[in-house]
Amino acid sequence: MNNVAVNRMNDTQSVQLNELAHKVNRLGLNLLVFTPQMDCVLQSQTAALSDCRKIADVLGPAQQTAGCGCDWISPQLLACRVLEQGIPAFTAVIECPACEPLKDREKQMITCIAEDWAAQYNVGSKISRQIDKISFELSKAYEEIMLLYHLSTNMKVTQTSASYLQMACDQLTQLVHVEGIAIFVERKTEGQRQLALTAGSGVISIDQTHVDILQMYLAEELHNGRQALLDSDVDGPFKFAWPAQVRNIIAVPLGACDRMRGLLVATNIGNKADFDSVDVKLFNSVANQCMVFIENNQLFDDLKELFIGSLKALTSSIDAKDQYTRGHSERVAFISRWIGERLSQTQPVSEKELHHIYLAGLLHDIGKIGVSEPVLRKRGRLTDEERAMIQAHPRIGAAILSEIRQMDEIIPGVLSHHERLDGTGYPQRLCGDQIPLVARIISLADAFDAMTSKRVYREAMSIRRATTEIEKGIGTQFDERAARVFLDSDIEKLWKIIQDGYIESWDYSNFDEYGVNAVGALLR
Repeated sequence: MNNVAVNRMNDTQSVQLNELAHKVNRLGLNLLVFTPQMDCVLQSQTAALSDCRKIADVLGPAQQTAGCGCDWISPQLLACRVLEQGIPAFTAVIECPACEPLKDREKQMITCIAEDWAAQYNVGSKISRQIDKISFELSKAYEEIMLLYHLSTNMKVTQTSASYLQMACDQLTQLVHVEGIAIFVERKTEGQRQLALTAGSGVISIDQTHVDILQMYLAEELHNGRQALLDSDVDGPFKFAWPAQVRNIIAVPLGACDRMRGLLVATNIGNKADFDSVDVKLFNSVANQCMVFIENNQLFDDLKELFIGSLKALTSSIDAKDQYTRGHSERVAFISRWIGERLSQTQPVSEKELHHIYLAGLLHDIGKIGVSEPVLRKRGRLTDEERAMIQAHPRIGAAILSEIRQMDEIIPGVLSHHERLDGTGYPQRLCGDQIPLVARIISLADAFDAMTSKRVYREAMSIRRATTEIEKGIGTQFDERAARVFLDSDIEKLWKIIQDGYIESWDYSNFDEYGVNAVGALLR
């Protein structure tokens, strides 16, 4: 039996040594296994228990000079030394009973058993190492595939470029152990295009002052037919000049060589001497995924700008019919968002719903495109027929927008923004909670802007008078919750923002920039 636990060997070594022990035990022989440090890690006995210390003392001097192979180190002890990749791994000692001297034929038989076992062990060990290597490579390939899969499945246009590229850096550093990694993307600043640090991880010695030089070096390497820039002092001096902290570096392009939109760079790999062709393939794959995202994101931004431009062209065409209502739609959109934000502090209103409120406010009068200019501009009292034409614009607007699938959440605000809580509004004479919240908000915003704007039939009211009129209309014309949060807000600040067109509290520079972002809520 094995009296010493095999706790310093791998599974393959343990199995093969136990097979040898089984063979020699059947012949009445003992097997002992020693490490290069002369520790006994296996003792398989059939006869009396061996003295491991004495055998180690005999084995020691022979271990120091011998290579691999089988030798009789005493009349009763056969030592079979095993190497692993040229390094001593262990020595298997077959001990023969000391009762009678072994005959030459018996020694030859035992030697043959040991040598056959050693040959099989070497073959098995080589196969085991190859399997381990293949398993490691497969595991690494699987991790690389999962990285690319993760990057693909998380490629959502609703995500910012910075957050996606940061995710790519974080994921890549889990596979490649580097000191630092960074992604630089081309940005337009003050009319000039330059590479700007967009994402990164760790400490990297390539900063803004070196990135332009790095791009030039990378372009040179790509022009010479290489897939990446690799440089180190492992096999010789650096090809290019780098900061002193750089021991090795890899850089791959984002985009084609003739139209490089950015680059992915990493320095100082930690688990091997230098970056290699495997790293080049992985980095290029990640860079390609990042480039696809950047291009998709740009296309989405272009689509949003086209969409909001089209919407504003429609609203501008309506405002152009009456010079007194110029800019009315955008002001109502902003005031509606202002009210929605303050309502969200006391009841559930999501950011997406706030975007919808803004866009419904922007498009609330879209139906006036079907109302003749003479009616819109009439100074005197409207006839019943003319009033019916005016009151048809919510239905016309809803019908126009119904052809656009993305406008489903916007239509209720457009259709019902002239309804009143007391049921005397139009076009459906809804009352109370039958009126959608978005419509109740737009109704209030529309009334405030109308009262504080100069119209063909009257002068503009002051803010104080307009708020007084809103107070009078609470419960009959205006929703109480929306009206109260509006009246309690900083209306003077609201008025200043409307006049200046600057949206300080939203982190957007102007109405147009916010409008592009709001449209994104429709296209997601």
